[in-house]
Amino acid sequence: MVESDGSINGGGFQDIDLDQASRTQVLEAIADALDRYAFPEAAAKAQADIRQRLRAGGYSDIVSGHQFAETLTNQLQTLTDDLSVQVYFSPAPLPELSADRPPTPEELAYQHQQSQGRNFDINRVERLSGNLGFLQLYGFEPPEFAGETLAAAMTFIAHTEGLIIDLRYNRGGSPGMVALLCSYLLPPYPAVHLSDLHWPGRTQQSWTAAYVGGPRYLDRPVYVLTGPETSTAAEEFAYTLKQLKRATLIGETTAGKANPGSGQRLHDHFWLFLPTGQVLNPETGENWEGSGILPDFKVPVELALKVAHYMGLNDLSKRSQPLGQELEAALETVKKQLDQMQQDLISQLGGLR
Repeated sequence: MVESDGSINGGGFQDIDLDQASRTQVLEAIADALDRYAFPEAAAKAQADIRQRLRAGGYSDIVSGHQFAETLTNQLQTLTDDLSVQVYFSPAPLPELSADRPPTPEELAYQHQQSQGRNFDINRVERLSGNLGFLQLYGFEPPEFAGETLAAAMTFIAHTEGLIIDLRYNRGGSPGMVALLCSYLLPPYPAVHLSDLHWPGRTQQSWTAAYVGGPRYLDRPVYVLTGPETSTAAEEFAYTLKQLKRATLIGETTAGKANPGSGQRLHDHFWLFLPTGQVLNPETGENWEGSGILPDFKVPVELALKVAHYMGLNDLSKRSQPLGQELEAALETVKKQLDQMQQDLISQLGGLR
């Protein structure tokens, strides 16, 4: 069924009836946008391919917006060898946006309101049995939004004996928030060089801050949980702490999306995310683009929290002799829970064969 706005609605699946003029507009906009891509050689290769397809009337058999976006994404990622390059489709018309225009006060107020409604993506803060802290982040919201809430979270867990930071479902966000959270885990002096962001014609360095709004979490172990959904800024946080030997990574290899960028409107119904900078770690001179970050202890993402809890309790028991009653009970309970979860996971995998 074709709706009044030109979209196609079939059983709740919305699409548009794509014509040649729209396909041409999207392709020309992508070719122009690639001038801003962080990697000129890959950009030139992709531009040549797109322009050749334009001359040949390519994609003329694609009339679905969803299919067009998926096809372009797959081809651009193949041409650039960059999983961060992605074309998105929206059945509803997109607003006029400019990548170069700063947000208006009204837009900032709306973004803050939306972020606040998610508690700035600080999803869980708690004290686990045995006196380990737990902090779960679903995103890295800008510090000007989330700084006070993060300070409250760090105050709550200030007296725990080890900290688990859960980034398994964190798809990134603000590099400024990465620097702020790293600052809580490292001494105020000397400042630590965290990363370099290379943009066309300039380099932006990231360092720890001398002041944070809550108590620092020092001289105690930190465990970071990772998974396939851990990406961009979340990966930067995990990679940085791993190189600084400040955290133990537990879980699965991360998404492998390293380089920062921005979205660009291509058409009423299509927009493009394109990396326009390159992040490099000062310790390694490299990043995790494509490869992802390999954890120190690779375990199924479903078991990562329980494994980290048990490892934390074990580490704490080595520093606490004789064992306190709570720690001893926590070790026994968590070990039983972990054994049961492992058995359940093995049974589930067996049932899938």
